[in-house]
Amino acid sequence: MIKETLSVLLFSMLVFSLNVGFSQRPTLAEELTANNGAVVIMYHRFDEQKYTSTNTSLDTLRAHIKELKSGPYNVLPLSDIVDAISNNKPLPDRTVGISIDDAFLSFYKKAWPEFKNANLPVTVFTSTQPVEQGLPDYMSWSQLREISADPLITIGNHGHQHTHIINFSLEAQNTDIDTANQLFRRALGKQPSLFAYPYGEISQQLSNIIRAKGFKAAFGQHSGAVSRQHDLMRLPRFPFNNRFGTSDRFNLAVNSLPLPVSAILPENLKLNSSTNPPPFGFTISEEIKTREDGTYRGLNCYSSQNDLSLLQLGAGRVEVRISAAYKPGRARINCTMPGPNGRWRWFGQQYFIPK
Repeated sequence: MIKETLSVLLFSMLVFSLNVGFSQRPTLAEELTANNGAVVIMYHRFDEQKYTSTNTSLDTLRAHIKELKSGPYNVLPLSDIVDAISNNKPLPDRTVGISIDDAFLSFYKKAWPEFKNANLPVTVFTSTQPVEQGLPDYMSWSQLREISADPLITIGNHGHQHTHIINFSLEAQNTDIDTANQLFRRALGKQPSLFAYPYGEISQQLSNIIRAKGFKAAFGQHSGAVSRQHDLMRLPRFPFNNRFGTSDRFNLAVNSLPLPVSAILPENLKLNSSTNPPPFGFTISEEIKTREDGTYRGLNCYSSQNDLSLLQLGAGRVEVRISAAYKPGRARINCTMPGPNGRWRWFGQQYFIPK
């Protein structure tokens, strides 16, 4: 019954894009690389019932905050997490970061007081065009200045136009990011050092632009725990809303561990006719112990579209093959493996498929 319940939880979390070693006790060096990471969670709207896919009720948010405050968690600003990863410094066990996308007005009115009362740091990724246009669902520049004066709040860059900038030309992508930075400097006196991709859509070209512009890190919306092996321009986050924000799902996510991997293929997460379905593969770090036959106990991968087959080739190499091409839009693959102390290792990818 326990195994069946856990399998259902993992699969249902995949549908929305939440992600998921039984290993020997690690040495200190192994602990830093294999287990020492972080979990970043994300929200959008609060108490806006008509937006079912992005809304989180205050009751759900309060339950999440209660867990973070009462459990064995260390909630840190995203910038502190990024700095530790960048400088190979250890993070406390069960480090969690909190992020909000889009800077909707409901964060200012409903969620900010909750986070402030709980003394929890939050990063608000802001798209500048809706703010500049004064759209009623979004915070104003005055409100953004007010929350940015709170030492618990960090403002992040979410691009200028909140649209599928992954489809823009190289020039248009550069212009979009530059425009947002200019508006941040004008309105807030500085530009953010952290970026979140609109809709979590990442391409090789777009991530190269973000890197070249000097951002410290950039976040998608693919689930998984942040590992030491992650590209800082492609960091994962667990998204939550009402439907996929139950206590069981939340606890599973915030207690997850990295599944540290390298040599991830394909490198470009924007697929084309020759890479759809993606020839997905990765190499698991040697710190993660295998069984005697060189395979991993409990390693499984799940696809949001179509069936898949998983091949463990030895020497840590894993290849995943999708049965058919993905439909246009976004598609996700999540790979999970049992880890120590009842926790789960989790690595995910999100692909964008143009029409």
